Amino acid sequence: MEEAKKKPMSVDDLDLNKRYTYADYLQWTFDETVELIRGKIYRMSPAPGRNHQKISMSLSRLISSFLLGKKCEVFAAPFDVRLPLPPDRRNENQMDTVVQPDLCVICDSSKLDDKGCLGAPDWIIEILSKSTARKDLKEKFELYEFAGVKEYWVVHPQEGTLLIYRLKDGKYEGFQKPFTGGDVVDSVVFPDLNMNVEEIFE
Repeated sequence: MEEAKKKPMSVDDLDLNKRYTYADYLQWTFDETVELIRGKIYRMSPAPGRNHQKISMSLSRLISSFLLGKKCEVFAAPFDVRLPLPPDRRNENQMDTVVQPDLCVICDSSKLDDKGCLGAPDWIIEILSKSTARKDLKEKFELYEFAGVKEYWVVHPQEGTLLIYRLKDGKYEGFQKPFTGGDVVDSVVFPDLNMNVEEIFE
């Protein structure tokens, strides 16, 4: 009798060259958090540092205060966002992309369930770290653009800067320079939300 296949106890037990699906993702019980981008496993960075957490909390506070009484909601990682990219829209378990943005805002409540979000959030914010910078600036940039995320903010803690990309005709348009302390920015999703960049890095 063939021996039952053992469940992976860590990411190291998986074949990192293999393409995985959301059905596989649901079976993993190891402690390490991972993301799937078009079936490829990406390790998350170790526990975020203090500065990362302070920035995340500042942004959460500013956005949550603005959203009081509105239908939109903000969520912080860990929070699964499943992106059903073609040709996997027909079967949720065959989806091969599950990410955990640092922050995301969702205005369509039909996308929310007990597992997280199914579909593109309206607004995503990623806070860079050394181990995730390439993924956030390349793989996730292209992914969020393709999935139809209306607005993508990238925060660089070490430099104290903010990059803003807004979707237009299916492509992200970015500002010519990053925003820094003293600049006031708004959101294309929420034009009435004005945020001083200094508040993000307090």
